[in-house]
Amino acid sequence: MFTVMGITGNVGGAVAENLLAAGKTVRGVVRNPQKAKAWADRGVELVQSAYDNAAGLAKAFSGSEGVFAMIPPDFAPAPGLPDQKRTIAAIRGALEQAKPGKAVFLSSIGSEQPSGLGLITSTHLMEETMRTLPIPVAYLRAGSFMENWLGALDHIRAAGEMPFFYAPLDRKFPIVATRDIGLAAAKVLEETWTGERVLEVDGPEGGTDLHETAAAFGKALGRDVKAVQLPEAAWQNVLEAMGTPADRTGLYIEMVKSFNSGWIHFGNSGTEKFHGPTTVEAFAQELVK
Repeated sequence: MFTVMGITGNVGGAVAENLLAAGKTVRGVVRNPQKAKAWADRGVELVQSAYDNAAGLAKAFSGSEGVFAMIPPDFAPAPGLPDQKRTIAAIRGALEQAKPGKAVFLSSIGSEQPSGLGLITSTHLMEETMRTLPIPVAYLRAGSFMENWLGALDHIRAAGEMPFFYAPLDRKFPIVATRDIGLAAAKVLEETWTGERVLEVDGPEGGTDLHETAAAFGKALGRDVKAVQLPEAAWQNVLEAMGTPADRTGLYIEMVKSFNSGWIHFGNSGTEKFHGPTTVEAFAQELVK
């Protein structure tokens, strides 16, 4: 039996799908069981718990062959990351108490760096906190999610432009579909190891430049779409227009600057490589409406 956090989201849902397809028993950690009724109907046991409740998480992790753990995504966290730190501490405490067979964590590209990470700071803190757990652990350092661009579809369709914070546009950036992160997590959960593993989880080998990405979305939309680099001077206004509070844009901006400078990167020594099969072309054809 495997326990999955985030089962109602893209990554956790993909983990559960792959485990069920392999004939495994799955338990889902949910904050609202009503939102996970479809999983219950498929035989998934649901355990209700807040993600910052160590006792509730320990109940969910107890008796598991393996746990998939993650911090809920937050693009505008409070200063000092208090919510993320509470969740990290609760997951750590629950794993110490329940002692499942292993734990696989959703981490992020760049999490090995000690500073300059912006939003990725939370997964850096998570990795550092989990390192001394008395069970085998694995960190999936995922590239940027292809799904992150779906929120800009209306603009792309109307303007024929796909705006990017990343630069330069012809660089091969690490982007990955969440279904492939779930595939990697399920694969690792079914494996046996000791100590610590780190996997860099990317899309097809070689990366994807942003001109290719814009062209793929354009093909799916049935129109020409060109990649456009957002000038740094525009970032603040664009983030606010996306709904980010004016005083909480700093971590996102710091993260983007570190991507563009190369400080956040793949190709680190001592890491395993996982290349998901989903190309940006296939992703766009399937999900762009």
